[in-house]
Amino acid sequence: MLYTLLQSPWQCDIDSLLLLLQEGDDLLLLQDGVTAALAGSQMLTRLSASPATLWVLEEDVAARGLIEQISTKLARLDYTGFVALTAKHQQQVAW
Repeated sequence: MLYTLLQSPWQCDIDSLLLLLQEGDDLLLLQDGVTAALAGSQMLTRLSASPATLWVLEEDVAARGLIEQISTKLARLDYTGFVALTAKHQQQVAW
């Protein structure tokens, strides 16, 4: 399943999201959700402990001026990669 986190992780029920994530899932951070990928943040530590593969949308990172602050441990995607993820997963949940 593809999960997309569109809002700040501090403004949603991140605990419920973490309970849903399973092996083989992908979690894409985009829009304000990219703030969950700030290097050294507690939120990134929590998300990284999940069994899902984490991704961050490069264009949204750049739009928020966070290129230097985003962890290098996350894979970055462009819009083409985003489309590939949506093609990979028939089911998607926006968070």
